[in-house]
Amino acid sequence: MERSLAVDSTTSEKYYRIASISIAFYDYIITLPAEWRFYRSQPSIFRVSLACVLFILIRYVSALVMILSNYGYFATAFTQQTCQHFYLATPAFKVMQAMISQVILGVRTFNIARRDRRIGIALLLLYFIAISVEWFTDLYHRIPVVVDGNCTPVDSGKNLSAWLYYLAVMLYDLVMLTVSTMHLLRYNPLSNRVGRLVRVLMYDGIGYFIVLSAVNLLNLILYHTTNAETQSAGASLGYAVTWIMSQQILINIREMSEPDPRRFETVIVARPTHSSALKNVVSGLRSQFESKSHSKNSKNTDPEFPPTSPHNGHPDDVELDLHVCVERPVKVDYGYEDLSSWDKPTVK
Repeated sequence: MERSLAVDSTTSEKYYRIASISIAFYDYIITLPAEWRFYRSQPSIFRVSLACVLFILIRYVSALVMILSNYGYFATAFTQQTCQHFYLATPAFKVMQAMISQVILGVRTFNIARRDRRIGIALLLLYFIAISVEWFTDLYHRIPVVVDGNCTPVDSGKNLSAWLYYLAVMLYDLVMLTVSTMHLLRYNPLSNRVGRLVRVLMYDGIGYFIVLSAVNLLNLILYHTTNAETQSAGASLGYAVTWIMSQQILINIREMSEPDPRRFETVIVARPTHSSALKNVVSGLRSQFESKSHSKNSKNTDPEFPPTSPHNGHPDDVELDLHVCVERPVKVDYGYEDLSSWDKPTVK
């Protein structure tokens, strides 16, 4: 009976690992165009944005941890001595992947919170506490186990601690989701494009938490057993999901921040009787369609159109080092009563 259960658990772990490899490889192939667009959007090879750096790190550190984990499991030539030098590689890169994913969530939350200094300090302290707990719980009492030539790290302590790693990750994700969602609900976007960006940020955060928490909960349950054969059954699936969900956040933000020249917005403006009123209308249009990043880079010297205040302007820079520039072409139709007193307007 015990032998039958051991065979079933081994077979289940193989299915989990093969499924995770297939999912990760498929996602890698379909996101190659997005990766190329990330590289093309950088000013130069020496001026790479934070979002691009995080995208590269989460993509290839995740690939490396999956290769190490599954090589140790499927290999058949390990001895106790060679496993002794290899078995900590997978847990170490596992924590590195989690650190990168948590940086993505932390920077994203910090930007959504309008880069508030107090919130930033709190998030930074929470990050260091979380990764300290994760390093300790993931490496404490680990021993190498060689079964049929494969090398697997197993939690050998009387009081199992590896499951606490997943609990720490879930708590960190919950705090990030709560803070970011509360601030997103306060936004009052002045354009449809920014409104869509806010919705994407909110749905990405909720989707990330639900999917990743489900996998972490599975691993928490599996690691909370004393059966060494089933402890790491869902680990590879966790690597794949963390990889996919983290990089998808960056891809969605980058694509939403790009202007789409195919979209036009028609604005009907009544022709005013005084030139000062017309300037007020144009000022309103400029404040709606100019991004914060543009106002920071270009100094406005026109007294009629003062720069938008960072406290009163619309929240466009709610992304990971990607400044949203709302630059949709606008068709302006002038309506006025006395056609004879004005030249014929031109539509651009």
